[in-house]
Amino acid sequence: MAAAAGAAAAPGSREPQDRPECGAGHPGPRYYRHPERWLLRPEAFLGPLRTRAPSAEDSQRERPAARSGPAMSRRVVRQSKFRHVFGQAAKADQAYEDIRVSKVTWDSSFCAVNPKFLAIIVEAGGGGAFIVLPLAKVWQIPDYTPMRNITEPIITLEGHSKRVGILSWHPTARNVLLSAGGDNVIIIWNVGTGEVLLSLDDMHPDVIHSVCWNSNGSLLATTCKDKTLRIIDPRKGQVVAERFAAHEGMRPMRAVFTRQGHIFTTGFTRMSQRELGLWDPNNFEEPVALQEMDTSNGVLLPFYDPDSSIVYLCGKGDSSIRYFEITDEPPFVHYLNTFSSKEPQRGMGFMPKRGLDVSKCEIARFYKLHERKCEPIIMTVPRKSDLFQDDLYPDTPGPEPALEADEWLSGQDAEPVLISLRDGYVPPKHRELRVTKRNILDVRPPSGPRRSQSASDAPLSQHTLETLLEEIKALRERVQAQEQRITALENMLCELVDGTD
Repeated sequence: MAAAAGAAAAPGSREPQDRPECGAGHPGPRYYRHPERWLLRPEAFLGPLRTRAPSAEDSQRERPAARSGPAMSRRVVRQSKFRHVFGQAAKADQAYEDIRVSKVTWDSSFCAVNPKFLAIIVEAGGGGAFIVLPLAKVWQIPDYTPMRNITEPIITLEGHSKRVGILSWHPTARNVLLSAGGDNVIIIWNVGTGEVLLSLDDMHPDVIHSVCWNSNGSLLATTCKDKTLRIIDPRKGQVVAERFAAHEGMRPMRAVFTRQGHIFTTGFTRMSQRELGLWDPNNFEEPVALQEMDTSNGVLLPFYDPDSSIVYLCGKGDSSIRYFEITDEPPFVHYLNTFSSKEPQRGMGFMPKRGLDVSKCEIARFYKLHERKCEPIIMTVPRKSDLFQDDLYPDTPGPEPALEADEWLSGQDAEPVLISLRDGYVPPKHRELRVTKRNILDVRPPSGPRRSQSASDAPLSQHTLETLLEEIKALRERVQAQEQRITALENMLCELVDGTD
């Protein structure tokens, strides 16, 4: 091995002369020794740190091969269909201008997106305001789509004593919504009835930073200000596993489940360096992978795609998106590339897989929030063929639930209902939230003695009743007239837009 190393350092070599040898106990030339573990050299940001002791087979795999002839060593390039993924910002005419993005100091994405609409938290007194924008062109919006402000909610959920900063829909059960806020409480709701299904009150002693469901919604991964990563079974109301100081810094930590059942985390070291980690919930003693990245105050928001097993890291205040591929082979978290732009991001929305353009090999789409606009960013795998790429688009979770709320609460689990993207995704024409209000008398019987009927309880007179019916009829006619007028104005606007194009 010494002879090979000497040959590799000959005058014609491209390798540095002071390169250390890759012994059996050394993970590679890109690493240096730390008192506790091997760390990646900053100038060689090509892959993550592996903290588990490398085997002899791994050392042989990572050892560069020397060939005869001119002294030269080559690194073996890892094969991956996502190695050449690149990001590209959409054109200016596809961005959304004049949006006052919220300035609340909450480490959240401030944005949610599906194949039809884009929702953004906006600046407003008292908070809670958001704007919903259609992703289709203006002249493609159906006539029945409302174009006015909505001030009355379908249903109001009341249960938290402080502001709510986290909302997450259950991945497989209908109308099941999780909420968490500054009161250190997690509440799981049945939005269809407005009832509280579960309340997790005593599991977090401090502010909750993030909550994530696993693929079938049976477990939760939470991070808290007390620096503890917890795996929770919400229906049993117990902590299945926990890890204190998964990242030793005091800044907020984030965690998401991977399709292999591992936990991917982002956080900070004691020296305020940003760090990413991969953990096995069955063995929290040692990380599967742990890597220091850079020094910045922005919290790294992970967006995980289970179909490709790629995780995208978007830092609050950064102007770049880093993406990594998670595999079962060491070092488990592989750096792919970085998309960089000029302006920093205040938030980020992540489009579900069913909303992507499969004809252009688009594997991810982000909606980057600037101070006054929203800009789409498209991630693409370069392919020459125009045919459908089966390896890029396996069957993906669709919008239809696999369980009802009562079934999930009773203990049933089910994997998401998958759909194929071969012919593209066509959203259902009409999907409504069905809200069923229970009879309050079923849960709250009247208290106190019954009172006798008084004059105020007397039925309305015939004249008063006829007057009220006439007023209701007049109001209904007025509303219909206004609807017709609004529709006519919208059609005129569409004609003007079509004429200018």
